[in-house]
Amino acid sequence: MSKDIYQVIKSSHLTEKSTYLTNNSNQYTFKVDINSSKRDIKKAVESYFSVDVKKIRVIKVKGKIKKSRYRLKKRPSWKKAYVSIAEDQTIDIGIE
Repeated sequence: MSKDIYQVIKSSHLTEKSTYLTNNSNQYTFKVDINSSKRDIKKAVESYFSVDVKKIRVIKVKGKIKKSRYRLKKRPSWKKAYVSIAEDQTIDIGIE
C-alpha cells in the first residue's frame, strides 16, 4: 500500500524517553498514520529526511477513556514508530 510521505508521518513525538533515545542510541520517534506499514514508514522517513533507516519498531497506542460530567468519552487510538538511523546521520527535529 503506497502512500504519500506527508500522509504517513503525522508529527514527531517528543517525550523524555524519546529525547533519551535520540541522544544515546540515534532513534527518533514519530506519530504515524494508523494504517501505515513499516515499509511505508521507512520510505517516508528516508525520502523526507534523506537518511538511511536501520530498524523500525511500531506500537499501537490505545485511546484512553475519559469521564465527562454526563458520559464516558474515548480518545482516538494512534500509532507510534521508533526509527533507528545510521550512526553518522541525524534528523533535526528541535532537540538540543
